[in-house]
Amino acid sequence: QVQLAESGGGLVQAGGSLRLSCAASGSIFRLNAMGWYRLAPGKQREIVAFITTGGTTNYLESVKDRFTISRENAENTVYLYLQMNSLKPEDTAVYYCNTVPLKTPYWGQGTQITVSS
Repeated sequence: QVQLAESGGGLVQAGGSLRLSCAASGSIFRLNAMGWYRLAPGKQREIVAFITTGGTTNYLESVKDRFTISRENAENTVYLYLQMNSLKPEDTAVYYCNTVPLKTPYWGQGTQITVSS
């Protein structure tokens, strides 16, 4: 059974930090690169960061040196994390985890990040 659950969002002042967590259950997630997507009002969904099964990471230019993605593989679950430092108002969005590229139509409920200036 495929399940995605994100947590860790909240309201934070600019310059603050948050750590997002994702539990992705299902074998498809262990076998693929995983990433964090975000969707802001009036904008297209974008990939913020992703990490391959081998641990190679890739970041959106605007979050490089501020965000760090990591993953832990359990038997049937991938735990994905995003450490977010030096947050900016433009980071405000709902954040989701999923495979990169998308390999499943399923999405979690996402977690809202709001950064106040």
